[in-house]
Amino acid sequence: MDISNRSRSMQSSPIRKLAPYADAAKRQGIHVYHLNIGQPDIKTPVCGLDAMKAVDRTILEYSPSQGMLSLRAKMVSYYAEYGIDLSPDEIIITSGGSEAVQFAYMACLDPGDEIIVTDPSYANYMAFAQSCGAVMKPIHTSIEDGFKLPPVERFEEQITPKTKAILICNPNNPTGYLYTKKEMRRIRDIVKKHDLFLFSDEVYREFIYSNEPYISACHLEGIEQNVVLIDSVSKRYSECGIRIGALITKNKDIREAVMKFCQARLSPPLIGQVIAEASLSTPQEYMSQVYDEYLARRNFLIEGLNKIPGVYSPKPMGAFYTMVRLPVEDAEDFCKWCLTDFSYKGQTIMMAPGSGFYTDPSEGRNEVRMAYVLNIEDLGKALEVLTHALDAYNSR
Repeated sequence: MDISNRSRSMQSSPIRKLAPYADAAKRQGIHVYHLNIGQPDIKTPVCGLDAMKAVDRTILEYSPSQGMLSLRAKMVSYYAEYGIDLSPDEIIITSGGSEAVQFAYMACLDPGDEIIVTDPSYANYMAFAQSCGAVMKPIHTSIEDGFKLPPVERFEEQITPKTKAILICNPNNPTGYLYTKKEMRRIRDIVKKHDLFLFSDEVYREFIYSNEPYISACHLEGIEQNVVLIDSVSKRYSECGIRIGALITKNKDIREAVMKFCQARLSPPLIGQVIAEASLSTPQEYMSQVYDEYLARRNFLIEGLNKIPGVYSPKPMGAFYTMVRLPVEDAEDFCKWCLTDFSYKGQTIMMAPGSGFYTDPSEGRNEVRMAYVLNIEDLGKALEVLTHALDAYNSR
């Protein structure tokens, strides 16, 4: 009996595909520094953990398909702090930001419809597009100029009668790029001119390391009905495991369509919503400390990477990722080799091969994505391991 063609064409995650090799290395007693995945080592806010411990229910019931009203009402106040005016009805709680992306696609796109996305982009955007039959149309960005947005003409060249949406991530995963006000307005103009959906993943809005203002897709005038905002508490509060995200739109038709899929999956996680609601009361002191920590890690990692011969990484302006060019021909082979054939002082490093973040896997062959989610001491050790790994790999 054959499996589906859909599953055959689905690419493995570049973030997790090498996990079996990392597990095997650990079983041999090798310490693996995980720079492959955006799993922060930052402690979850105490208010969130206290809410989890204080759960006192005799029944762990279904929650409403759109999410608990108390959580959505509290989120309205959170977004208001960023100049985003919403009502609870315009917020739908999802099982992580990933489900929000998937539901946005399913509600807005038919098989064969096209989504314009900048390359490189978060790998799961492509996976969800494949699963619903949509086609990704890439706009190439370059590590040489820090992955800045190409001219508008590049977007116009990609638009066909099948084009239905533009997808952005701001600040960007995997590049750390932050879109400027001018660039966001250019995107707005294209969306308005061609009447497209704008899917905007803004999960990393708390982590912006420049003087540029945070410009949400929800700030863009004239396309309010076109915007679908994707969000999550996973990285903001170091709560990846509770699987709470949100799909936000002022477009009633989109919300009604999304709700059909929400009802089919019944409800988002109950306990996760309890924790997320409490976490919205996280003190600013916590957020400031986390911000300062990531900023210090970014500066340390980028400076260290660019000191290694043949290695280059632009300085990311947001999130906690960076794309890194390595002096190797096949970064995926190198990443695997680091886990299967190499260790330095009983240590090795795990990275995400860069080609998995490109629509065309022939791109990014000498790049990796790194997440600076480890403390500076461990980042320093990881840089030392990387230096010796490159020397050994290129001397074979």
